[in-house]
Amino acid sequence: MSTLEEHIDIGAPLDLAWDALHQVESYPKFVDGVREAHLEGERTHLGLDAGGRSQELELEISDRKTEKVITWQTTTGPDLAGTVSLLPIDREHTRVQARFEYDPGTIKEDFGGPKGFAQAAAIERGLRGDLQQFKEMVEHKR
Repeated sequence: MSTLEEHIDIGAPLDLAWDALHQVESYPKFVDGVREAHLEGERTHLGLDAGGRSQELELEISDRKTEKVITWQTTTGPDLAGTVSLLPIDREHTRVQARFEYDPGTIKEDFGGPKGFAQAAAIERGLRGDLQQFKEMVEHKR
């Protein structure tokens, strides 16, 4: 498994960012390649368009409210997992830390795209872009 970690500081209070992470239907606004997202009972359903392919995934999401940490794991499709942690900087600013765990071979097989370093760079750009879009969405809500 490969692991990628990124973070971004946003100009919004911790609780506002936490609430935004729990609005599953808004995931297409900030996660590149997600065309739809909704809850199905205890699971989260994602419709993806990635690497020129359409795919459906189910995620199991759990959160540790007191620590402001969300963890997720796919239950269908490729084996992917991640964590999003929110840390208060001050009353009006929050650090969002994202950790994405993936198998490079699985990503290439299920989503297409380049191998090796080029693939890692593309995933890194994607995660940075998602964090930037999340920042803009949350700051715009203020």
